[in-house]
Amino acid sequence: MIELTNTNAAAIASEFVRARKRAGSPAMGMVMTMVVVVDEDMATDVMAVAREASHEHPARVLGVILGDARGAAEVNAQVGAGAGWSGETALIRLKGEVVRHPESVVLPLLLPDSPVAIYWPTDPPADTATDPLGALAQRRITDAASAKRGKGKAIHTQCASYTKGNTDLAWTRITPWRALLAAALDQHHLKVTGVTITAERISPSAELLGAWLRDRLKVGVTRKSSSGPGITQVVLETKEGPISISRSDGKLATYSSPGHPDRPIALKRRELPELLAEELRRLDEDDVYAETAKRLLKMGPST
Repeated sequence: MIELTNTNAAAIASEFVRARKRAGSPAMGMVMTMVVVVDEDMATDVMAVAREASHEHPARVLGVILGDARGAAEVNAQVGAGAGWSGETALIRLKGEVVRHPESVVLPLLLPDSPVAIYWPTDPPADTATDPLGALAQRRITDAASAKRGKGKAIHTQCASYTKGNTDLAWTRITPWRALLAAALDQHHLKVTGVTITAERISPSAELLGAWLRDRLKVGVTRKSSSGPGITQVVLETKEGPISISRSDGKLATYSSPGHPDRPIALKRRELPELLAEELRRLDEDDVYAETAKRLLKMGPST
């Protein structure tokens, strides 16, 4: 990594070219630009997550740290290629007036004719699509479960400002749950009369799963609390008995259904790089998430 102080976008772009040459690969085969807006104290860990996710999606990864907006504008950066990255990376620190206009630095660094994804690992703006950096992206990824402030309302805030291209890792986390529940109903052609979801008291994923089941099954959804981790049980009530998926350890679940013996199912909680990589696979609108977000707002926060 090369340190650039009191620099600008043109100098960072030139350093990308030199970094490619040092890595011995003038053409990196990158498919997108990923912008990561991160706090200084989280930068190392979050950039490591982005590095792992970029192995599946070779990208130019631009980490952006928004510092104190007071004083004269200052841009510092660490730029490099290789060293575990599938593409190029720059960690850009902004201070002073430029903090209010971060797009002026980021826009010239976007790969031409390629999609842009942006990721806020914690506390995103209330409306990511109108944010100066969010407006540059086709895919805007948030994580309500990692909110430092207003944790209980974070997913509702994101759903209230939903725009095409928005998504949240709380939704990504329930992909395996949704697949198992859909498969269970394909196997048992039974009418569901009610749903109970048990999870940690504040669980954005449980909120979204409840909204999705409410929207799809048109039945009432009851929320219960557990010590976690995450979602620990979903029960679909039917006239022939409950269909249940229970997971107490975050790794292995037990699937129970009427007239069949219980059986174990792998249902491991996934790490951030895998979740982020999944969201980068699609850049079109997720219609199901859009409908679920609308339903969640109608249902209101769980009590």
